[in-house]
Amino acid sequence: MYVKAVPPTDLNRNTEWFTYPGVWTTYILMVLMSWLIVLSLFGCSHGMAWTIVHLAHFLITYHFFHWKKGTPFADDQGIYNGLTWWEQIENGKQLTRNRKFLTVAPVVLYLIASHTTDYQNPMLFFNTLAVFVLVVAKFPHMHKVRIFGINADQ
Repeated sequence: MYVKAVPPTDLNRNTEWFTYPGVWTTYILMVLMSWLIVLSLFGCSHGMAWTIVHLAHFLITYHFFHWKKGTPFADDQGIYNGLTWWEQIENGKQLTRNRKFLTVAPVVLYLIASHTTDYQNPMLFFNTLAVFVLVVAKFPHMHKVRIFGINADQ
């Protein structure tokens, strides 16, 4: 007689938006639009534009996904204050489709940026460093790990 309501898998308003349909497509389109904007504003080569987009992607995603803690919402009673966005997504469950997508995205950007710059230094060095830091930060074994106590709770 009664309908059993199933709660959504993620009740965290800070991370639930990433479970919506079309987020992956929007993410990819934003990266491509960023490349076109960099290409048109700076008038640089295709490879240099991909490197700029890759490094900007690294800085933005590292800061917002792996550095900033907590949520911008007061209704969560501070239960997420010690967790980064990456640690909050899908309630900390590892190796989900969304986490895999967000791990593959910087690797693909790295491959595109490195290939279009013909694997020349110093772009290759900066691209490699950026992808290394982002991918290591996403490893399941790095969940709630603070290296050398950097960004640890006070």
